[in-house]
Amino acid sequence: MNGTIITTTNTTTTVEPGSAHWTPVHVTRSLLGWGVVAGPCYVITSVAQGLLREGFDFSRHQWSLLANGDHGWIQVTNLILTGLMLVALAVGLGRALEGAVGGRWAPRLVVVFGLGLVGSGLFRADPAMGFPAGTPEGVAEVTTRGTLHFAAAGVGFIAIAIACFVVARRFSADGDRVMSRFSRLTGVAFLGGFLCVASGGGSVVANLLFTVAVVLVFAWVAAVARHHYRALGALA
Repeated sequence: MNGTIITTTNTTTTVEPGSAHWTPVHVTRSLLGWGVVAGPCYVITSVAQGLLREGFDFSRHQWSLLANGDHGWIQVTNLILTGLMLVALAVGLGRALEGAVGGRWAPRLVVVFGLGLVGSGLFRADPAMGFPAGTPEGVAEVTTRGTLHFAAAGVGFIAIAIACFVVARRFSADGDRVMSRFSRLTGVAFLGGFLCVASGGGSVVANLLFTVAVVLVFAWVAAVARHHYRALGALA
């Protein structure tokens, strides 16, 4: 047979020259690609709303509050779609890391993060600190829906922080010190930012630190997805 042999973990595929055959490697790269776009989509959509929504203050309000009000459906959709993109990334990571260090737990933890964002969209945060316009300062009312939102987000945030350390071990095993250190730094920063905002009682500093941590963790997600996407490029 004169075709090109492409080998992935536990899979050997023959591709005839010039054919458009969709190989397992192509599928894995496609899934990883969602991790590259998830963060930019979430951050850009959130920032655009924050700039356009009346009464939203980046120094005081968490992005999840954008799910409230007349245009809240945009942030709800943003959270759910971002979560689903992360689930797709997790499947891709599971395929790319099969049999490797962190190959079992890293994808599972990313799935939990993705589902946490989906849950955060399905269960909106309670209006608070004057947003949407007309909401009293402080937390107007603690509802079951708002409690479920915090629980879903909290579990997802802890999961992705742990995933950073799991993936750091993977990069260490590969001798990639830069990505290993970046992963550990992201894990510490994100966990710290989450704990700050969870206990900050509306503190401006805590909210800003958490916002920076959110951007950082999505940058890390994109970097990890891109790393494995490129690593598989030679096989595609």
